[in-house]
Amino acid sequence: MNHAIARVGARRVWDSRGRPTLEAEVVLANGAMGRAIAPAGVSRGSREAIDLRDGGVRFGGMDIASAIDNVRGPIAGALAGQDPFDQATVDAALVALDGTPNKAKLGGNATVAVSLAVAHAAAAAAGIPLYRYLAGNGPVTLPLPEIQIFGGGAHAGRRIDLQDLMVLPVGATSFAHALDMIAEVYRAAGELMRDAGNLAGVADEGGWWPTFATNEEALAMLVRAIERAGFAPGTEVAIALDVAASEFGRGGRYRLGLDRRELDRDGMIELLLSWLDRYPIASIEDPLAEDDRDGWIAFARAAGTRVEIVGDDYLTTNAARIAQAAADNACNAVLIKPNQAGTLTETLAALEAGRRAGFATIVSARSGETEDTSIVHLAIGWNAGRLKVGSFARSERMAKWNEALRIEEALGVSAVFAGRGALTLPRGL
Repeated sequence: MNHAIARVGARRVWDSRGRPTLEAEVVLANGAMGRAIAPAGVSRGSREAIDLRDGGVRFGGMDIASAIDNVRGPIAGALAGQDPFDQATVDAALVALDGTPNKAKLGGNATVAVSLAVAHAAAAAAGIPLYRYLAGNGPVTLPLPEIQIFGGGAHAGRRIDLQDLMVLPVGATSFAHALDMIAEVYRAAGELMRDAGNLAGVADEGGWWPTFATNEEALAMLVRAIERAGFAPGTEVAIALDVAASEFGRGGRYRLGLDRRELDRDGMIELLLSWLDRYPIASIEDPLAEDDRDGWIAFARAAGTRVEIVGDDYLTTNAARIAQAAADNACNAVLIKPNQAGTLTETLAALEAGRRAGFATIVSARSGETEDTSIVHLAIGWNAGRLKVGSFARSERMAKWNEALRIEEALGVSAVFAGRGALTLPRGL
């Protein structure tokens, strides 16, 4: 039976912010079809793949007609007749056609949607779910969820400086149990905000809107929410932070708008270490700015084994940068975002570089999301160990959590949950 790629198309669809994004559709000669939608981040590393937009006035400059044209024209031509089961060759053709280091010609939104759609089409042709196709004959693992309770930073109008205040249900025994625990913490946080007269809706990714006087007040409230939900902070439910320091730090200086102070590199590190002393923080993402290599190395040296240090904007899902960070001992975990890399093959290369370095690997969504559940299948099929898709609200987030629940149920007695083993555990957890 002929499995060759017969048609590659694209359409404009809409993301969780009501902005245009690109859905790619790949049809094989035997009729099998795959679709995937490109997400979009508002907090972006300077070295990640370009999200190609048209500019001008239409949709506030956010239209993607040029990216759609690139899929329907040069990309469709380059992939016609290609073998969808040879993902590496398909993605190499996309990289060569673009010819830039950051997908600036075709658009990373175009290439990642097409690359994922090819994988979906191949899985459809094989008659198996995407996670099983990606795993081949190997085992699969349900990830430990990392879920936002309070949104901040660029996701909440910079109401607080910290971008994500999240929880890790390290005491969970299954994925379903993990979501049960998170549901209780999320509900408890909402009740506490209501009781304090601070309930003001949700941020971009579904976390409660952060009406706090200081950044540390948000941390204290998160601990209270964990306790109110009936869990022991740290041992049953731990805290994970996404500082997203590139959003307020440059050149070794960090301006905390909510706290009304500016810190140098050493001051920022001292602040973070003081939080580790007082709160059950198991993981910190982007604690220093992406341009502050010396700061990353210094923080990792000072923190030691007290906390997991995750690179996002610092690494931008790039295998070479991950290898360098490992050589520098700058971090010990990596966030994996397919649209930062631009193709599935490059994304997998980054994840494998993290594994070689002994890093925890966390597959992540973006703030601008849709109903697409591809990253759930990547996290499970690649045995990444962790999954971060935002909060426990809004359907573009819940679609992903619910997809993982379905997969766990389908696996039945063979389901394996990564649990706390997916975390580069600090002492005491």
